[in-house]
Amino acid sequence: METDPLSAKFAALADPTRRAILARLTEGEASVNQLAEPFDMSLPAVSKHLKVLEKAGLISRGKEAQWRPARLEPMALKSVADWLEHYRRYWDASFNRLDAYLKKIQKGDPENGPRN
Repeated sequence: METDPLSAKFAALADPTRRAILARLTEGEASVNQLAEPFDMSLPAVSKHLKVLEKAGLISRGKEAQWRPARLEPMALKSVADWLEHYRRYWDASFNRLDAYLKKIQKGDPENGPRN
């Protein structure tokens, strides 16, 4: 069963190891060995994480002799950011309404009862 690209990205981002790998790749491309350094896992396990990230389109892998550097594909995160933007606007509006309501209560607004 094939998943849609956004679902594949969210599935890849669901794992903290993969998020840490992406964070490291913001500093520049890196080899599997370099990416594996902070983790207590085997190189094949790190390679599996890289394959998930690559399949989701979040990273790409080069080929320079024996070295296959991984690099971040930042535009692949745009669809995730675009999807989340709707919810950011929702939360901003909700917090603004809550703030206005709390200010009314603090002022002792007649509709909301006296201030305690």
